This record gives sequence, C-alpha cells and structure tokens, in this order.
Amino acid sequence: MSYIAGEMMEPMRAANAAAGTHGIVLAARQVSGAEWDSLIGGFDEVCQEQMHAFASTRWPGVGQEPVVFQRGGAIVGGALVMIQPLPLRLGKMAVVKWAPMLASANTPDAETLRAAMVECLVKDYAEKRGMMLSVLLHASPGEINKGYLALRERGFRRGSTLLFPNRYLVNLRLSDDELRKSFHQTWRRQLNKAEKSGLEFERVEAGEIHAFKTLYASMTERKQFPDHSAYETLDALMALDEPLRPELFFVQHEGETVAGALVFKAGERAVYLYGATNDKALPLRAGYFLHWHAIRWLRDHTRAQWYDLGGTDGFHGLHQFKTGMVGTAGVIRPVPPVLNYATSPWAGFVGNAAFAARDVIQHTRRRIDWLMSSKARPDQAPHVWDAYLE
Repeated sequence: MSYIAGEMMEPMRAANAAAGTHGIVLAARQVSGAEWDSLIGGFDEVCQEQMHAFASTRWPGVGQEPVVFQRGGAIVGGALVMIQPLPLRLGKMAVVKWAPMLASANTPDAETLRAAMVECLVKDYAEKRGMMLSVLLHASPGEINKGYLALRERGFRRGSTLLFPNRYLVNLRLSDDELRKSFHQTWRRQLNKAEKSGLEFERVEAGEIHAFKTLYASMTERKQFPDHSAYETLDALMALDEPLRPELFFVQHEGETVAGALVFKAGERAVYLYGATNDKALPLRAGYFLHWHAIRWLRDHTRAQWYDLGGTDGFHGLHQFKTGMVGTAGVIRPVPPVLNYATSPWAGFVGNAAFAARDVIQHTRRRIDWLMSSKARPDQAPHVWDAYLE
C-alpha cells in the first residue's frame, strides 16, 4: 500500500498521482517531526525553514505535516506541509515553503521528480482534502527557475511576491585566487585592508552562542535596523545534531570578539542566517574578513555549492556589500512569487483573501514602523519581475 499524508491509499490512487510526470510513481508517507529532521539532513535541497525544529518554533499555531516521498523504496524527497487555519474557521490552507525538496538534485530526472511530488501534494491537499495548496520555491541559481515554470504550467496561479525578492549567491567551488578575482574591486580592496588589521577568524562550538547573542543585541540597538528575522528560533537551531546545526564563526581583534556569523551549512546551499558586529568592526572591515574566511571554510568542509547571503530588506548598503561579494562568479536571483492551487472555488477564494489580508497587514506594520520609530528605513528600489516569470 501507499500512504499520502499518513493515510492508507489504494495503489491505483498513488499511480494516478504520476499523471503528467513521465510515469513516475511515488509513495508518500507522513512521519514525525523528529524522524523528519533526522532524514532530511542528507538531502541536497535541505533548508532551515523546512526543519520541524525551526517551523514549530517560528509558527507555533500552525500544524506541521512532514511528508516523505519514495520511489521503489528509496527516499527521493519530501516536504514539510504547514496546515494554516483560516480566520473565522473558514477552512484551512496547506503551505509549502522552499519545497518540495529533492534528496538528490543532480539526477537527470530531478525536475520530473519534483513535479511528481507536487502532483502527490495536489492530489492529497487540494483534491482530497479541499484546501488551497500554496507553494513558495527557492531562488534558482539557474537563469530560469524551472520549478516555477513547471508549476505554472500545471495550473498553479501566481500569488504574493516579496517586496525585495533578490537573493545573493556566492559560488563556493572556486580557488582562493579565483574567489578574489571574482569579488568586485571595491570589495576586494576592503578585504585587503581588513587583512592588515590584525584580525583572527575562528570556528567556535555551539556553546558559544551566548556571546553571539550579546553581540547581536548590541548591534541591533546601535544600527536601529528593524528585525524581521526568525531570531527566536536560534536556541532550537543550535540544539540540533549535525549536520543540521548551524556553524558559528567569530572574528577577534586583540582578544575581543568584534564580529560573528551563524551559517546553515547542510545540503548544497549554505545560508547566511545571522550576522553581528560591535562598533569596532566597521573601521577594521571585520565583515569582509569574516565572510572571506567563512566562504573558504564552507568550501573546504562542506559539500555546499552556493553560499546564500539572503536578501537586503530594502537597504541599499546591504545590496552593495552583498553584490560585491557575489562578484562575477556568483549570481543574484529572485525568489519567485507564491504559487497557489485549488480545485474548490471556495478554497481558492478564502485562501487568496487570507494572503491578501496578510500582505496588507504586514506592509502596514512595516510602514508604521518606518514612520513611528527611529529605526533605519529601506532605501532600495523594489524589484521589478522579469517577463518570463509573469
């Protein structure tokens, strides 16, 4: 028998889920949060938002359904599906963020497998359970986001977009000389100055997280940046076992910690989660020194192909810093819009209405924050979508 979302299914139902995916037949089963986190550590496309330890802390009022997909008994991928109750008990919505994830992203039929996993999710959540299925895919290192186009062709409709969707990806598979040549001239010049400032880089154990927290709190107060991150998940992340536990890096100057970074490093995409500096870091160019050595450490100690620096939250200074580090060998790619699918007109209506209301609330809160507080305001122009994603 095959299983979809933990329920016994007839074999023919599972086979039907492969329609339009070149005959790929997948079996799906729901697993516990602990089992899920232990399984996905070896996935190529694993990310922190798809970890149960992260999601259950970040969104405590949302149901978590980790679903593993198998072909011929072998696990080929999975998705942590979040079941979001809608206001006024109007229904529920199934949300999949940065997934489905492939266990191996380098097989010839990788995108077909992804489509087959989506098909299973459609059959279960949209057709059987009557929910709107909402999928947000990663920014693709490739020029064309094939997963996005495949879902659009399948009938998913474009939904919300991020205000500042660009993600900055550094190529990790370069030699030191190739890396330095890739950096923009200004970035490379600042790194050269940092290397003459007597700085020292070190990878530290998870128990040093308290020192990072102190540095982070001081920085956010000094810079007055509004914090829209998932910082409250930090303790849950650092309590994880390898390989899901993030790496913690510090830069020291004359025995004092002046900069730190927390980096997720499982799978083929390492992700810069949090950074922190004190007031001595800027004249020392400690940020340049920190990232230079973090890139080299990730290259030499992980299988990651890319170092994802995240976004900018609309701050032009961050855009310039990250663009210089991406350089000529890396890429800047947008996170595609949310994609929504519903077979029930009612599910589609209430699901899209809930997204629209959420967007209005979030944008209003940000504008009030900009107007009513002393925190720094975004100064970067919003992104305009390329025609192929329309």
